[in-house]
Amino acid sequence: MVPGRSINLGERGIAVMLAGELVPGETVSVEVPLPLVAGMLRTRAMVRYHDNLRYGLEFVGLSAKQRAAIREWAKRASLETDVAAPAASPSERGTLSASRSNANAFGGGKARTKRLAAVWVVLLVLAAVVGVALWWRWNRTWKELETGIKTEQTTVAEKPQAQVPAEVMEKLLIHRVEPVYPPEARRASLQGVVVLDVVVGRDGSVTSLRALNGPEVLARAAMDALRWWKFEPYRVNGEPVIAETTVAVEFKK
Repeated sequence: MVPGRSINLGERGIAVMLAGELVPGETVSVEVPLPLVAGMLRTRAMVRYHDNLRYGLEFVGLSAKQRAAIREWAKRASLETDVAAPAASPSERGTLSASRSNANAFGGGKARTKRLAAVWVVLLVLAAVVGVALWWRWNRTWKELETGIKTEQTTVAEKPQAQVPAEVMEKLLIHRVEPVYPPEARRASLQGVVVLDVVVGRDGSVTSLRALNGPEVLARAAMDALRWWKFEPYRVNGEPVIAETTVAVEFKK
């Protein structure tokens, strides 16, 4: 129930001041006493406009008996106040109460639309925050990757300090990844030994690879495997150095 005071009353509707907020287009139930007519006027009305706490309500489905009661009140009020207008400020002596009705879903639909819009705004803000976070993480990862590539390129640019025979370097091998025989090479009956020139850094990792012979498809498969090989650092006078060696990889059916 929303208490209030009627300002003007007529057969088509009522102007009121309410101690609450209604939505234009919303349907409410109205109860207003007619001081000069016995009984309480009870009907439904639709909110047509509102300004601050002032509302204009249009009656919905006013019965003939109710219209007659309003006209009777208007006549008596006119005689008492000497006012010509039949709908002059009646309810200085009465009160009005209005309660929301489910008879019209317009107001409720509008309120739901506002709530959905607010939800979408929140979701969009959250999506933007998540997007920024993901972008920042991706950008940081990419920068770290670029830094690693630059470091690797710097390492590769260093010239080998020692030429090491293949059999000596093989004894320092601590992690080996076997190459995968490419299916297209198998179908084409390509086989043989691919010799690679390999540069091993001071930490024992492979920093550079170059195929010295063989078909490209086999050479590429060999390099894809050898780049993951790991050696113990080759040392000269107890100090690890960049070593260059050769590795032979055999592909056969």
